[in-house]
Amino acid sequence: MEQLIQSSDLFVMQVEMDVYTALKKWMFLQLNPSWDGPIKQLLADADAWLCKRRTDLSEKEPFLNTEDGAPFRSVFKLVRLQYIINDLASARILERDNILPHEWLTAMYKNQWFAMLRTEFENDNGPQEANKEEFELNSMRCGRKLSKDGDYCWRWTGFNFGFDLLVTYTNRFIVFKRNTLSQPCGGAVSLQPRRHLAYRLRLASFDSRGKLVCSRSTGYQRLTLEKDQEYAIMNLDSRLLSFPLYVCCNFLYTSPHSDQRADLLNKRAPFTVGLDIYSTILHLYVLFS
Repeated sequence: MEQLIQSSDLFVMQVEMDVYTALKKWMFLQLNPSWDGPIKQLLADADAWLCKRRTDLSEKEPFLNTEDGAPFRSVFKLVRLQYIINDLASARILERDNILPHEWLTAMYKNQWFAMLRTEFENDNGPQEANKEEFELNSMRCGRKLSKDGDYCWRWTGFNFGFDLLVTYTNRFIVFKRNTLSQPCGGAVSLQPRRHLAYRLRLASFDSRGKLVCSRSTGYQRLTLEKDQEYAIMNLDSRLLSFPLYVCCNFLYTSPHSDQRADLLNKRAPFTVGLDIYSTILHLYVLFS
């Protein structure tokens, strides 16, 4: 499981909160092997089980600090919490579940607060130097499934330091747009003349038997966008295109502070075996189903 969660080939459908939720369900199944309910009931039963422990055992200690939870610490440590606590509803779920040690969350809130201050007062316009290792460790992971050909436009929710990035699929082009003044936005939007972005976009589609039909990747890229500027990221060959199409993106919006970078490198779990893209998505599908 650790190899899966930290793999650079991992396709995260939706957002990082879904990785946390998948791990919560997986942990519940490991500790309750006799569970045989319907898949749709799994998350509710996992939440109820955690709640019952807190109530019946008067358990105030975070679950990973308990004897039962300790074996799962290493895998939960690979969740990129900075992209969960940037969403209010998700942050409240973390607090409610009380799975993660308090010091993990306290440290991450502190890191995010200083990152916001650097963005606002030190004009951190985003990553300007190529750093693939930092990108693999610390980038935002998100994805979307396009069920059929058509026109799509979406954004992934959460506080992204004033970088409101719109993603559009139309006429076989995938386009990034830095929205500043042209579209409504629920949060604060940066008015800095230019913002820098590190990204990687990957696509994959499968046939009815689950066999990989096509895959594309931009590789690691850096991009500078002015206010309301658009940039075509990928042009797809219609002869190879099939649906449903899975779109997975990694983003890095800020330049990590040197102390934060050192801390992340020290905490990085060893990666030994890479997973091919098909097996990664298959495992993720089983976890999320």
